[in-house]
Amino acid sequence: MRMSKLLTFTLPFALLISLVSPLQSNAFVIPASFQITGAGYGHGVGMSQMGARSKALAGENATSILNYYYKDVALETVDDTKILRVNIGNLLTTARMLTRTQGASLQIFSGDIGDAQGVQPLATIPAMSSLNFSILGSTVIPSITTGKNISSISGSRMFTVRWSGTRYLAGVDGIMTLSHANRNSNYRHGQVQIRAVKAGSLGFRLAITNSVRLADEYLWGVSEMPSFWPIAALEAQAIASRTYALSKAGVIRTACDCDLYGEITDQKFLGYAKEIEKKWGVFWKAAVTNTAGQVLTQSGKPITAWFGSSSGGITETAFNAWGSERAFTQSVEDLASLDPTLNPNFYQWERTINQSITATAFLLPDVVNLEILNRNPSGTVGMIRATSSNGRQISIRGEAFRSRTKIPSAYFNLVGVQNAVEPAPSPTP
Repeated sequence: MRMSKLLTFTLPFALLISLVSPLQSNAFVIPASFQITGAGYGHGVGMSQMGARSKALAGENATSILNYYYKDVALETVDDTKILRVNIGNLLTTARMLTRTQGASLQIFSGDIGDAQGVQPLATIPAMSSLNFSILGSTVIPSITTGKNISSISGSRMFTVRWSGTRYLAGVDGIMTLSHANRNSNYRHGQVQIRAVKAGSLGFRLAITNSVRLADEYLWGVSEMPSFWPIAALEAQAIASRTYALSKAGVIRTACDCDLYGEITDQKFLGYAKEIEKKWGVFWKAAVTNTAGQVLTQSGKPITAWFGSSSGGITETAFNAWGSERAFTQSVEDLASLDPTLNPNFYQWERTINQSITATAFLLPDVVNLEILNRNPSGTVGMIRATSSNGRQISIRGEAFRSRTKIPSAYFNLVGVQNAVEPAPSPTP
């Protein structure tokens, strides 16, 4: 009953696709683009962050928020001192590291030395000198730049870098700056590994990972919720982030040499900038401390505690989004996501998808027509079908369409054409 009432409320937002150019009667006209309107941001599975904020503002605590979004879970306290390997640079051709902290230094070691102490470094790099990495075949090539002088280090498949003031290397508290692809990020904790990984047709590329302790060094740098939000929402986020990380820990993925990606593929890991965020960083660190060791479990194991920014009014299940049943996910009302005051950017949105992106999403040469085949109870698109000018039809999940076209969510609909309603076929890769 509650869900059907909400669907009536959200259908005006449910959201809309139209072809820029219609099909003509005797010839296929390939439209240049497709217009889409929708609501929500993200996959909609698990905790809605907008919903968590709203509930916190209404006086609910973190436990109440989490129990609303995750079904039949227990809140347990566990040992969360595990070391995680977090990818902070993926499939790179070059990268640079340095510390600008006066009196601090970097050290480079051959291979992955883990927690070992007393290992002789290949070189010690003083502040303001840079440690550079490039890839040659399957070999990582390091070099050191000091002023105008460049010195080389023999290449290898993998290196470890430490900096002073960490639990790995004594000395002045240093900040390590990693630069790659016109991006600079600062890291205060742990150590870094640089490895050559196979990247399909690209050949070998650099994978850079930060080895950090989950309990503090990792969670302090997770940037998935604004630090100025109510403390109960931040605590719910800290528990969800800790739980998600533990569910992924212990299995190193060869593609990234990591337990977790430091991007929204897993969780956004901003590093030192998050914990020292002016005025507000202390509140996020407090949320981590207040919930120390707390994780969500089902049958004694940490759940994959998915979360997202907002939904189209009802959260989604893992089965409807990805086809994988997870008993702890459920569809619940999420009216805060449709509140223009709380969610001004995504309570509704409009996007234009060009022809090439649409065709690539369906692995077709072109797309002349789109049809929504069915819709999930949450309002997300279940299956969407594209027809090419050669008559070929491909159907994919609405969540796959969202991911491949980079639209904000799978809460959308067709505009100006009759929706097709028929049994959903099996997804085609």
